Amino acid sequence: MVKDKTAFYLDPLHSVGYLTRINFRAFSKALEKLTEPHGVTAGQWRILRVLWEEDGITQREISNRVGITEATAVKSLAGLETAELITREVDKSDRRKMITRLTTRAKRLKKKLIPFVVDVNERALKGISRKDVDTARRVLAQTYLNLTED
Repeated sequence: MVKDKTAFYLDPLHSVGYLTRINFRAFSKALEKLTEPHGVTAGQWRILRVLWEEDGITQREISNRVGITEATAVKSLAGLETAELITREVDKSDRRKMITRLTTRAKRLKKKLIPFVVDVNERALKGISRKDVDTARRVLAQTYLNLTED
């Protein structure tokens, strides 16, 4: 057991939060290198991935699922709309809500872009045993639950 936890966690390589953050950035950068030639940034990718799972949801639902603020979502959605990857329309049953839908072009992009996720994950996990990968997934899922439960 570590006696001085403050000193221990000040070392960035002992901080799970720091390691998670730098890994997220590395994953995003590696993925964006592959998606950018198709006109999709890392931020837009995360939104498209949500919409590929469930099309026709509100901006608020998108921001919650992606884990970004609504203001950031609105900015990213504007870029996707300019790129003609989504359309936005006022919800007929609740005019305060904007419904976001994928365009045909965005739906077709899924087949091209999803293999990039496989590629990035395979590169990241190279040389790591299946058991260790399963442990890492379990640990990351639990840390998320620990930090988000009310």
